[in-house]
Amino acid sequence: MNRPRTNEDRRTYDVIVLGAGPTGENVAERTRAAGLSTVIVERELLGGECSYWACEPSKALLRPVLARADARRVPGLRQAVGGPLDVAAVLAHRDEIVFHWKDDGQVGWLDSVSVDLIRGHARLDGPRQVAVQTPDGDTVLLTARHAVAVCTGTAAAVPEIPGLDSVRPWTSREATSAGRVPGRLAVVGGGVVAVEMATAWQALGSQVTVLVRGDAGLLARMEPFAGHMVADGLREAGVDVRLGASVASLAREDGEVRIALADGGELAADEILFATGRVSRTADLGLETVGLTPGDWLTADDTCRVTAVADGWLYAVGDVNHRVLLTHQGKYQARIAGAAIGARARGELADETRWGAHAATADIAAVPQVVFTDPEVAAVGLTTREAERAGRRVEVVDYDIAGVAGAHQYADGYRGRARLLVDMDHGTVAGVTFVGPGVGELLYSATVAVVSEVPLERLWHAVPAFPTISEVWLRLLEAYRDRQQPGPS
Repeated sequence: MNRPRTNEDRRTYDVIVLGAGPTGENVAERTRAAGLSTVIVERELLGGECSYWACEPSKALLRPVLARADARRVPGLRQAVGGPLDVAAVLAHRDEIVFHWKDDGQVGWLDSVSVDLIRGHARLDGPRQVAVQTPDGDTVLLTARHAVAVCTGTAAAVPEIPGLDSVRPWTSREATSAGRVPGRLAVVGGGVVAVEMATAWQALGSQVTVLVRGDAGLLARMEPFAGHMVADGLREAGVDVRLGASVASLAREDGEVRIALADGGELAADEILFATGRVSRTADLGLETVGLTPGDWLTADDTCRVTAVADGWLYAVGDVNHRVLLTHQGKYQARIAGAAIGARARGELADETRWGAHAATADIAAVPQVVFTDPEVAAVGLTTREAERAGRRVEVVDYDIAGVAGAHQYADGYRGRARLLVDMDHGTVAGVTFVGPGVGELLYSATVAVVSEVPLERLWHAVPAFPTISEVWLRLLEAYRDRQQPGPS
């Protein structure tokens, strides 16, 4: 039986954006603001991974957990919050945050900024060409006058393990959208998703076991003390954290997941979550039609233009370029790329100098990140290890945040640590890491210090309010000053 031919619809725009997550939406908004006609193509929900299966739902699950943990450290309040969380209310709150997995509001926003929307699966079809298969089976053929921006993000990477398919594993999507609390949850991985989801589901009633393959510990890309303190916090909450634990095979028997470990040990769980990294969503994007390899990350320059494609019309923005896999950095890149596309469309040269208007310099020099665990972790700029690898001459200054008056006000028995990296050649801040309750709100000040390359002499005049945890900045500066002063002769 011959299938009927689909209808073909041909349209031309200045800019075509593939993917309507936060990154794609910001590219579209910026190019539209530059006066360029723009269309965005999305096959799932507008708002993307972050809005429905990552940042937003995970923080909705974690906020009650961390608020309760903070309240339990406050005299006069701890007795009032001694009981378990209201699981139904937490999950209902999560569902509200993600708009019950409906994107009507996002559609309305696109209309408000005059960006066209096509729903369907987009594939590149040669230079500046995109073919979209719509849910109705029709084909929309798009041509870009100036740019195509790939903003398709990433998907969860799941390792090949015997028996994997039989257990129907969780990825970050299932972990953030689950409608019930598993009695026992095994979490494979030691990164941000692993520790945040372990924090959330343990507090919601699961017995959580975290399996970390190597011996580097948790949050291995951050300062080592951050991972140690988060591991201590998880263990105190009842999580079983196992380092050097590698999964050899899996099976689901009588409804439970049987986990065989490489060292011969065994573990049983009701669900297993793999938080073992991300892969680019480029496997079915038509990259081969423009000389690229399907499934690869798209290497881009500081303006987010793909370096391997001639004529400079293809951009890769956000996670898909593998520069920094964080939503806020993707949105930052989108603002940069959108401005660069607009400038080039006007025949102007892009400003690609360090910290220039069209250069995503912060991807290299000042990436901020918060890990929403108990304790929280907030970091920006270089770690000690990264500074050593880069040959940067830095002075490491540590301070116990519990020594700040604001920490005593925040919580009884406050435990935290701050690290400041001072660039010895320039007298500026090269990196900052905070660990402790509430430290996420300190991060923007640290980011401004790193991005602005503020001399330490000037930071002495930035007076922190008393009594707040932000006084840790003063204590770090004092500790650094005291080290530099010569002793008595």
